[in-house]
Amino acid sequence: MGSSTVEPKSSVVEKLNLKWALQLLSSSIGRKFVMGITGLLLCGFLVAHLAGNLLLFAGKAQFDHYAHTLHSQEWLPLAEAGLFVLFLAHIYLAFVTTKDNKSARSVEYAVKQSKIKVLGRVLDISPPGNWMFVSGAVVLGFLIVHLIDLRLGMRPDIAYGEEADAFHNTASVVSNSYSRLVYAVGILFLGFHLSHGFSSAFQSVGLSHRKYTPTIKLLGKIFAILIAVGFAAIVIFVPMMKHVQDELKNPPVVIETHKLD
Repeated sequence: MGSSTVEPKSSVVEKLNLKWALQLLSSSIGRKFVMGITGLLLCGFLVAHLAGNLLLFAGKAQFDHYAHTLHSQEWLPLAEAGLFVLFLAHIYLAFVTTKDNKSARSVEYAVKQSKIKVLGRVLDISPPGNWMFVSGAVVLGFLIVHLIDLRLGMRPDIAYGEEADAFHNTASVVSNSYSRLVYAVGILFLGFHLSHGFSSAFQSVGLSHRKYTPTIKLLGKIFAILIAVGFAAIVIFVPMMKHVQDELKNPPVVIETHKLD
C-alpha cells in the first residue's frame, strides 16, 4: 500500500491571513498601538453621540427626527457591532496593558513615584496614568447603566420597541433624580479619563514629539472639558427646559398590538 501524506488543516488565523494581527498583539508596543487606535475611534463616537443628544435642547420634533433617521439606516446594526468590538478590544487591552505595566515596574520605583511627604505624613499619590484603569472601570459601569436605561428594555418606566418615543424616553431618563446622579458621576470620570487618554492615544500610535506633545496634551484637556461639559449640560439643563417638562406631563400613548392565536 502506498503511503499518503496528510496535510495539516489550516487554522482560522491562517485562512483569514491574520498572523499579522497576532504578531501585533503579542508585543507590548503592539497592544498599546491598538489600544490607542481604539481609543481615538471611541473619541470620534463620543463626538457624534454628543452632537445628536444636544438636539434635546432644540425640541421634540428635531430630536425624534434625528433618532428616527438614525435607527432607519440599514448600516446601523453593522455600526453597532463594530462599536461593540471597539469597546471590547479597548477594555481587554486596558486589562492586559495594566497587567504588563505592573509587571514591568519594580516595587522600589512604584513606592518612590507614588508617595510624598505632607506635614510629616506619607501620602499615597498615584500619577494620572495609574488612575486610567480606575476611571475606565467607572466609565464602563456608567455605560452599562446607560444601555440598561435606553437599549436593553429593563426599565419599567420606559416604553421600548417600535412604538417607543425617543425624545420622551431620553427626557425621562435625564429627569430622573437617581439617573442624573449616576450620569453626573459617570461624566465626571469620563472627562478625567479623556483628559489623559486622548494624549496617551497619540503617543501610543507613535505621534509623539518634544515639539508637539505639549500641544497635543493641551488639546486633550480641551477635548475632555468640551465632551464632559456637553454631556453634563444635558443632564443639568435639559430637565429644566419647558418643552421637556411639558412632554413629561403628557406621556405618549403606546398602543399594544396583540397577535391572534
